[in-house]
Amino acid sequence: MKVSDWINPFSAADGPPPQTLGAFMRWCLSGAWPVLWLAAFFSAAAGVMEAGTAWILGKVIDATTSAGPDAFFDGRNIALIAGAMAFFLIARPVLFGLSSASNAIMVQPNINPLVLSRLHRWTLGQNVGFFDDDFAGRIAQKQMQAARAVTDVASEMINVVAFALASLFGSVALLVAIDWRVALGFAVWLVAYFGLINWFLPRVRARSAGRAGARAMVSGQVVDTITNIKTVKLFAHADHEDRAALGAMQTFRQRALEFGHLAAGFRLALMSLAGVLPVLLIGGTILLWQRGIATEGDIVASGAIAIRIAQMTGWVSFTLMAIYSNIGEIEDGMKTLTPRNRVDDGADARSLVVDRGEIELDDLTFTYGQGTGGIQDVNLTVQPGEKLGIVGASGAGKSTLVALLLRLYEGESGSISIDGKNLRHVTQESLRRNIGMVTQETAMFNRSARDNILYGRPDATKEDVIAAAERAEAHEFIKDLQDHKGRQGYDAHLGERGVKLSGGQRQRIALARAILKDAPILVLDEATSALDSEVEASIQAALTRVMEGKTVLAIAHRLSTLTEMDRIIVMDAGRIVESGTHEALLAKGGLYARYWQRQSGGFLNMRAAE
Repeated sequence: MKVSDWINPFSAADGPPPQTLGAFMRWCLSGAWPVLWLAAFFSAAAGVMEAGTAWILGKVIDATTSAGPDAFFDGRNIALIAGAMAFFLIARPVLFGLSSASNAIMVQPNINPLVLSRLHRWTLGQNVGFFDDDFAGRIAQKQMQAARAVTDVASEMINVVAFALASLFGSVALLVAIDWRVALGFAVWLVAYFGLINWFLPRVRARSAGRAGARAMVSGQVVDTITNIKTVKLFAHADHEDRAALGAMQTFRQRALEFGHLAAGFRLALMSLAGVLPVLLIGGTILLWQRGIATEGDIVASGAIAIRIAQMTGWVSFTLMAIYSNIGEIEDGMKTLTPRNRVDDGADARSLVVDRGEIELDDLTFTYGQGTGGIQDVNLTVQPGEKLGIVGASGAGKSTLVALLLRLYEGESGSISIDGKNLRHVTQESLRRNIGMVTQETAMFNRSARDNILYGRPDATKEDVIAAAERAEAHEFIKDLQDHKGRQGYDAHLGERGVKLSGGQRQRIALARAILKDAPILVLDEATSALDSEVEASIQAALTRVMEGKTVLAIAHRLSTLTEMDRIIVMDAGRIVESGTHEALLAKGGLYARYWQRQSGGFLNMRAAE
């Protein structure tokens, strides 16, 4: 196995992401720790080389001063010369090379996809309410932000912190060998240095989190505007959207300035403290040399240590500031991504096999956690192969009922069963494989027409795709498609959310997708609402053929599309208030009959029905 593959960049994590920083970091990096520790070892070994460099330099100076200019290269110094050459020409380059390679090849290219894939999988499992409550752009930004920040923290902890700590320990050991008083002076300086770090970095962390949150809001605002750009233009609200974006940008600018002021103060304090170290160590060693306690080589060694540590102080401190900034961004992303707004499969969940297609709702209640709205105590049995129409005013609970059937949400009480199997005990993937759905707001990917139809059954053949498109009355317009890159027909891309298609064209592709899926249960949520009358008539004929042998739930405001249903239920305020055939409900003279009488042009006048 290649060393670049020692970390599996797409391995799954165990369990959900924790909501505390340390546990979250361990979750993100689980499975990679052996390689991280190996990379840290190489970095630490390279760090020890810094003290080794100063030690060898001091030994060479002492040998030079004791032997004089003419005798340095005599036999007494051969071992020292050979050792110094081996150190500088072999040991030091090899260790620095291993340190760099382990971080650049084993760690950095793998940690980012490892963390991002785990966060993305977790986010995909959130319920639809999680996505309804946030900007799509902001959620994506948080995933990318957290993955990058975790990668940077891991990389810099190896590349800088392990290196610096090893350098410090090596330096302390060397200074103790020179004289304990020099080492004590260095220790006092370190206390002041870490005190400075301790004061600044928590503030850096907090301001970084604020800056990250403001940056994500800018992304969310801009993506929201671009996603709805047609609406912006139709309502002539470019100025309004510009003001909203500028407001978010101004907040981000203010957070960035607050961070910048703190960073500038940190740099000034740090450079001032770093200037003290060479004076302290070199001056102290000179005083010891004057008393005959230290040698000339000790002065050079302590000077080399002082200058290197002073230089490294700025580098390490700004890296620590970057680490704390990244920790702030990790915490910010963690707050957005880790909440458990989910519908999870139970431990005993099994794959659903639909033999008949009977659907049973038993005292089902779901109010979106608000106590009102949604549906209340719904009892309903849909027989195998039955075609059930669902009618009701907006907010009556029709879409909620369908969302619960698909387990996009979990019922608060009661249950749903298919063929006697409680949906809480089956896997969501197997449930949704057995239900085909066409909605009023049809979702399209910015992929080819073929890929969008294949979403119904990815292993379908080209012939299957074309047959499904023909049955959905989509084949003719698909043949004429062409995108901006010149791709034509089924290869043409449809644009983000299918914006290059009309509403009727999008629904016909969605119908083709559902036809290709050929699931035993079919849900139609205003499936023909965007079609003109002529196309709708041909689609209705196709739907009649598609519905044969399937259990069908059809939601419609256009009641004429439901007249051939086996049964129609009428929902009001989250409850089923009427049930029967079209003729029976008209004869009853209730709510359905009033809807029918008050239709205009085939559409339900919802205001008149209130």
